[in-house]
Amino acid sequence: MKIILLFLGGLALCQGATYDYSQLIQYSLLFYEAQRSGKLPADQKVTWRKDSALNDKGQNGEDLTGGYYDAGDYVKFGYPMAFTATLLAWSLIDYEQGYAKANSVEDARKAVKWATDYFLKAHVSEHEFYGQVGEGNLDHNSWGRPEDMTMERPAYKIDEQNPGTELAAETAAALAAASIVFKSVDPSYSNTLLTHAKQLYDFGDNFRGKYSESINDAQQFYRSNEFEDELVWGALWLYKATMDESFLTKAQQYYDDFGIAEYNPWFSWDQKCTSSQLLLAQITQEQQYIDKITAYCDHMISGQQRTPKGLVYIDTWGSLRMAANAAYLCLEAASAGLKPTEYRAFATEQIGYALGDTGKSFVVGFGVNPPSHESHRSSSCPDAPAPCDWVTYGSVDPNPHVLYGAIVGGPGPNDEYDDQRYDYVHNEVADDYNAGYQGCLAALNEL
Repeated sequence: MKIILLFLGGLALCQGATYDYSQLIQYSLLFYEAQRSGKLPADQKVTWRKDSALNDKGQNGEDLTGGYYDAGDYVKFGYPMAFTATLLAWSLIDYEQGYAKANSVEDARKAVKWATDYFLKAHVSEHEFYGQVGEGNLDHNSWGRPEDMTMERPAYKIDEQNPGTELAAETAAALAAASIVFKSVDPSYSNTLLTHAKQLYDFGDNFRGKYSESINDAQQFYRSNEFEDELVWGALWLYKATMDESFLTKAQQYYDDFGIAEYNPWFSWDQKCTSSQLLLAQITQEQQYIDKITAYCDHMISGQQRTPKGLVYIDTWGSLRMAANAAYLCLEAASAGLKPTEYRAFATEQIGYALGDTGKSFVVGFGVNPPSHESHRSSSCPDAPAPCDWVTYGSVDPNPHVLYGAIVGGPGPNDEYDDQRYDYVHNEVADDYNAGYQGCLAALNEL
């Protein structure tokens, strides 16, 4: 292992460790298999997971099986799931060679499709979309295997009377991005995705309102701050999928009308300002957008708060997720020719922190002293018929099943981290936590 010392802000950081990005891509895709809900396919690699939630239904009996469980729980939160799918599709579009090097293109497509198949089911009519299955607190009050669930799993939807602009627009972005992924390999499916993407975007644009005010149960878990950035983001992805100039015109108009140009350090399930600036820079080559994304990455490198060991620290929840998402945007900027050496070095450094540059891995099943008590119900449960309940939750033993590839929430501002099942802030896993991280792996695997 080759080690190089970098000095940033007076801190000596252990950098330059060589990692097998191909293996890590394969592991991350295993994590998404472990998050699958519904009837599992015959080629399922994560065999300790079983069929589950086979009775998920809409308010009128619609089939809502499938999709992904959100995190360590078993709720299907549509908003972060859609963001996850968009980001996974984006990395597959732009860094397919990184996936190919890992022999993982097909598995990556399957990871995207597991989400988009579910979204097609959830879009039961042009102006009606199910955005959540399962009640948060009811779900979180139990501990056990998903196949053993007995609690009620109500379904929540948006419609004309109960709008959800950001949910509809983000799902439109996911379907549009996925339509690009499948355009050459399954044109019929790609066209279906694009049809639903257009309908959902128009629905979200014409019937405006925050989804978390229509789906009240989401307030406590994934409350939206605004929906304007998703309207820009969704229009940009529809442009990329269709090359229809009207979508680009709308995106630029909304960008100006909504004041998206204001600096925002976040890129996450609820913030698409900077990512929209990046797409606009790539698509239009206009200096105003190039300046914005360059300023963002420059700030991440030299202005953003860092932990003593060098992780850019943006938020308490999912600190590694936020760093990986920022790194992904800067890798996209580098691919567009913007300070490529500097931005790729920044991304390599941030991903290296997660993988073990400081002597501790934050990826389950990989590296030195990885998490083994991650807050994740199904992997914490031994195989049936052994019981799995709150006694299991409190056990000091490692999780019986290795949740390969899952990146945990991450450390606090002083690099503090405790591998405890009860610490859901720092030690839970989530679909969106892995999305930007996996994109970084694919991009770095091309170098």
